[in-house]
Amino acid sequence: MSGPRLAVRAVIVREGRLLLVNAYPGNRSRLCCAPGGGVEKHQSVHDNLIREVREETGLEIVPGRLLAVSEFHDPPRGFHQVELFYRAEAVGEVTLDDPEGVVNRHVWATEAEMAGLHVKPDVLRRIAFAEGEVLHDPLETIVE
Repeated sequence: MSGPRLAVRAVIVREGRLLLVNAYPGNRSRLCCAPGGGVEKHQSVHDNLIREVREETGLEIVPGRLLAVSEFHDPPRGFHQVELFYRAEAVGEVTLDDPEGVVNRHVWATEAEMAGLHVKPDVLRRIAFAEGEVLHDPLETIVE
């Protein structure tokens, strides 16, 4: 049995709106999250974050400070993921694209609009729109 999968996610807020993505094929879920994904070995966490955001959005970013560590799992499948959330700033032209073909929609949501969306982790709205200490979001069961 292998250990938890490590992933990185970018918290990008522009003009009071947080960038969210939905990467479920065929719109099978309405779940949105911050752009990012799995960490590849022998690359820094920041380099992984830059690559993952580019793949899902076409954006170039500059990673900032660590905002949160979040965990989720799916015990029946033996899946466990630890996610590192970093503040990030988009640089250059902000035109969304999906070069890798994994995202079926991008959403720029205000804090108020997030209340009406299916978003994970539960702490995402808090870390996106409030400054504070690095947050540890305890283990939650995966949802779609």
